[in-house]
Amino acid sequence: MSIPFLLEIGTEEIPDWMIVPALNQLQNLFQELLDGNRLEGRVTSSDATPRRLVLRAEGILEKQQDIEELVVGPPKSAGAQAADRFARKNNTTVDQLTTQITAKGEYFSFNRKTPGLPASELIGSAMPGIVAKIQWPKAMYWTGKGGFRFIRPIRWLVALLGDQVVPFEIAGVKSGNLTRGHRRLGKSEIPITIANYEQSLAENGVVLSAEARRKRIEDGIREFHVKSDAELLHTLVYITECPTPILGSFDREYLTLPHEVLVTVMRHHQKYFSVLDAAGGLAPNFVAVMNTSADPEGLVRQGNERVLRARFNDARFFYDVDQHKTLADRVPDLAHVTFQAKLGSYLAKTERITALAGSLADLVGADRAAIERAATLCKADLTTEMVKEFTDLQGVVGGLYAKAQGEPEEVWKAIYDHYKPVSMDSPVPSTLSGQIVSLADKLDTLRGAFQIGMVPTGSKDPFALRRAAQGLVKIIVEGCLRLSLAQLIGNDPALRDFIADRVKYYFREIRGFKYDEVNAVLASGWDDLVDVQARLSALQAVRPTENFEPLAASFKRIANILKQADFEPAAAARVDTALLEAGPERELYDEFDRIREAARSTEYVHALDAIASIRPNVDLFFDKVLVNAPDPNIRQNRLTMLHQLLTEFSTIADFSEIVTQ
Repeated sequence: MSIPFLLEIGTEEIPDWMIVPALNQLQNLFQELLDGNRLEGRVTSSDATPRRLVLRAEGILEKQQDIEELVVGPPKSAGAQAADRFARKNNTTVDQLTTQITAKGEYFSFNRKTPGLPASELIGSAMPGIVAKIQWPKAMYWTGKGGFRFIRPIRWLVALLGDQVVPFEIAGVKSGNLTRGHRRLGKSEIPITIANYEQSLAENGVVLSAEARRKRIEDGIREFHVKSDAELLHTLVYITECPTPILGSFDREYLTLPHEVLVTVMRHHQKYFSVLDAAGGLAPNFVAVMNTSADPEGLVRQGNERVLRARFNDARFFYDVDQHKTLADRVPDLAHVTFQAKLGSYLAKTERITALAGSLADLVGADRAAIERAATLCKADLTTEMVKEFTDLQGVVGGLYAKAQGEPEEVWKAIYDHYKPVSMDSPVPSTLSGQIVSLADKLDTLRGAFQIGMVPTGSKDPFALRRAAQGLVKIIVEGCLRLSLAQLIGNDPALRDFIADRVKYYFREIRGFKYDEVNAVLASGWDDLVDVQARLSALQAVRPTENFEPLAASFKRIANILKQADFEPAAAARVDTALLEAGPERELYDEFDRIREAARSTEYVHALDAIASIRPNVDLFFDKVLVNAPDPNIRQNRLTMLHQLLTEFSTIADFSEIVTQ
């Protein structure tokens, strides 16, 4: 008989961004418990609110199946004492032993039966360990130092196998069948069964399903023209148990502040959706999501409006104070702001960025003067009151202040954008000047960090170097910047490997190219990432054609032949056409010579089509010609031709890296 299981871990409020990873771990750990203990069953669902992690499983056996196994002991010729020792070792007597006849003779044996344990006992004994294994970015003790560690104090535990409680205890909290409702809308003790669990929570103000909470929020904000924000929506789903959107307003006079400031205050500090007017501009409204069912007297709305008004007043004060000093006048103040202890102040970093940005400007033919001006001012907003209070606005504030202070558009936009891209989903800077300043900033950080040995290890990356490297790759490719990575990286092999890993990640995971295509193209060089993208696109386009993958298999064969022959051609080695046999060998060489120029074209689709067209000649050559001919001169000539074929046609991609059927 199989039965269902329900687990609920009730806690103080868990940070929203930690919940989904914890649920995934809990599912995996519990499934491992079932699989490792022969209980069958599978995890069917998991869900969470800020105050509870919930897991369900179905098809669990009431107890393990009994195990019967034949244990072979010592040979009969070893005598009675050996038989007695074997029997005692297996908790039986000599008269219960049997004889096993093998090719080597007769042996004492015993049919050992191991009764299966009840599922409740196995699950109960394992649960404290499973809960303890959930990895959190941070954890806390609440029963004293050295006690149980978890993200927040555990306040109650529900564990039901069928209609029975699975008994266990964690940090003084015993499992049972009592859950808790919403802090304000529900009861503090609610007896439940597996069948009525979700309905009981709903009756006590808790919407258990994250998808149901998401839909409740989306339905509630649909009547308002809110600024789309998937990340904020996700946060609100996981900080509420009974989400209800409400519309609030603020005085229009605050719209004289930069809209970026207003949106940041609403989004990051208050977790409000911004509301847009009919023209797509910012309206003097916001949508808050309260964690209760209704606000009939408008008290929650009024409270949110009051808090937001205070925040906006702070922002206006900071904005006015900051205007008393220009960004240019603030640059010397960066000497008192530390970038990194071993790498100096932000003033030192600014000087390095400016020099590097100027050099990059020359390489791409950009306006050096404008770029150097933007680079000089790009970090100055770190000394402003606005950025000290609203750190998410660094760069943006600098760009807005530069615009207000009369800097040219090319300069203020570059400052505004220079922290972009902040993720792989966000855009690169919108102007060439912004791309160059952003590249210089990220490259300086990478060079400096690797120079002092701050190399990311495992999941630890306190200086966000992976993000900096990923941004560098994204800007070069999507900005179509013809820059040499070798020049940018320099002679640091660790940094080179680090960037190479980010290049692979970008083209595989972000751009969606197959892993073997990426490996093949990068094996033929990755100094120019714009060229890498062109070669990858061509390879992807030509790969489905009938000749391509068979040719790739042939190239792999050529590479293996050359490797097995330990072939190293002389620098000026040429194919001696006089030694070529008439028929397939000569035809392959002639076809190779005919398409050589086409294969060198930077119109890569055309070049790859030309290369793929040689496939029938390669196949016929291997069918009819013995590469390792007895005559050493002929053998050397054939190996030279194959080497030239492989080398000449591998400038776009190393076809031996392509995985073929």
